[in-house]
Amino acid sequence: MPAAFVSFKTRWGAAVCSQTQQSRNPTVWLTEWAPEPRDVYWDNLAIPYVSLSIRRLLIAVAFFFLTIFFMIPITFVQSLANIEQIEKAAPFLRPIIEVKFIKSLIQGFLPGIALKLFLIFLPSILMLMSKFEGFSSISSLERRSATRYYIFQFINVFLGSIITGTAFQQMDKFLKQSANEIPKTIGASIPMKATFFITYIMVDGWAGIAGEIIRVKPLIIYHLKNFFLVKTEKDRKEAMDPGSLGFNCGEPTHRLKQTRPTHGAFARL
Repeated sequence: MPAAFVSFKTRWGAAVCSQTQQSRNPTVWLTEWAPEPRDVYWDNLAIPYVSLSIRRLLIAVAFFFLTIFFMIPITFVQSLANIEQIEKAAPFLRPIIEVKFIKSLIQGFLPGIALKLFLIFLPSILMLMSKFEGFSSISSLERRSATRYYIFQFINVFLGSIITGTAFQQMDKFLKQSANEIPKTIGASIPMKATFFITYIMVDGWAGIAGEIIRVKPLIIYHLKNFFLVKTEKDRKEAMDPGSLGFNCGEPTHRLKQTRPTHGAFARL
């Protein structure tokens, strides 16, 4: 493995070594601050410097297209929140949809639940992308995944839901009115999407924060490992390790909740 850890007697020596060039070719011998031993991601230590640059460029392009193409399920989720569009597409469902309880369920909770289901596998995908980039510490992987997860949610869940939801609600007006009136129509219809975000935050609070406290996923994984893989007491201790609270998916979600739209904020548009 073309990598090594060096210990210094003083902090000054470590700082000088980590911030200076050690050879004529800057891509041959690179130095940086070493992560804490338990934080090292060993699989990425042997990746060459040139390969790191290419990998990060490829992942940046892949993340861009992932963000763009995810607008398709976002559009589907917003179509669920529009009762009129559902009745036009499937007239035979009108008697069922018009039931007060079913109508409240569709408008209130179904879009939020559907959106949450679409986002289930996203943190794992972003973590795999971060690992492919070549970061050498687990904390760096989690920070990069968290940053991308927040950007993804802000563009798709926040802006995407506003744009697609407004387009679904005001499509007839957009087609009939002049281009000068479209900004006014958008400004008047955006506050209506506040209800969607309130219900989405409620659903996420029940499913997300409660899940972090109860740790349902680690509990299920533990019982599966205990049933199929555990053979020794050491295996049992390793299976009982619940892992972290999921910084790469929990922190961006909490930040997004602080970005939610309100009626007062958008009424001034």
